[in-house]
Order: sequence, then C-alpha cells, then structure tokens
Amino acid sequence: MPEPLNSPTVPLLVTTDLPPDTDLAEFGRVVADAVRTLTCEEGVSYEGFLRGGVFWLDPPRPGGPGAVPVAAGELRFAALIGHLSVPGLRATAREVAAHARKTITRAVAARYGDLGSPAAVLAIRAEDVGERTPPSAVVVATGAAAEPAVPVAAAVRASA
Repeated sequence: MPEPLNSPTVPLLVTTDLPPDTDLAEFGRVVADAVRTLTCEEGVSYEGFLRGGVFWLDPPRPGGPGAVPVAAGELRFAALIGHLSVPGLRATAREVAAHARKTITRAVAARYGDLGSPAAVLAIRAEDVGERTPPSAVVVATGAAAEPAVPVAAAVRASA
C-alpha cells in the first residue's frame, strides 16, 4: 500500500461528453469549484485547489459548403488536465483521486444532467499535464475566473 503523503498534489484528467455549445470555461469552473471541498470516507471534509486547462478532445465540425451538420443531441468530448492540491491532508494520491472523482461526477451531473455516462476522473502522471495540455486550452483554477487561452502548458507546469 502506498505511503500517505502530506499535502499531496495529484495530477488529474477529467473527461466527459458535453453538448456541443457548452462554454468550456464554464465546464472548467464547474470542475475547479467542485473540488474546493472534498469529503473522505469518514465524512471529514477538506479543501482542494485545482489549476489546469480545459479543452475539446475532438475536433470541431467544420462549417461551410459540404460540411456534415452536427446531429441533434450529438455530444462532444471535453477534458480538463491539471493539478489538484490538498494542503494539510495526509492521504495517498489514490485516495484524493477517489474523493475528487465522487465530487466532480456529482457536480458535472448536477450542471449538465444525465449525458449517458458519468465524467471520468483519473490520476495521471505529472508529466502528462504539461505534455498533453494543448496551448489552446482555457486555464481554470479553484476560486478564480477562467482566463483567456494562453500558453497553458507553461502555466500549468508553473502551478505544480
């Protein structure tokens, strides 16, 4: 069993299907604000802080002549990659990810309804945060307004 860490920072990937007209910055705020308060199995709550980048995983459908229109009700695949920090907590990365999964899944379902499957919340390698976050991602952080698209990979690495 992994040794609990003091104040762990867990690299996370959150993916889900969303309606194609969803505001990505809003989706990022839903996730970042959800982890502000996490609850462990014993019912004890603790603070979490997430900073990351949110983006579409699938390419947009091109418009114009000859374009295939988006079918009514068709969803797009969105992702958030970032670091979840939990200051003052002694826990394993697996425990923190499990608590975040429960909280984020509930928050996404509350905001967007039943989209067919729950949001996936996975602990990932720290290197993946910088390597897999596209430059076009919108930076989001717990307790902050979404920022305009910036070179997010550098911003996310700096927050780790």
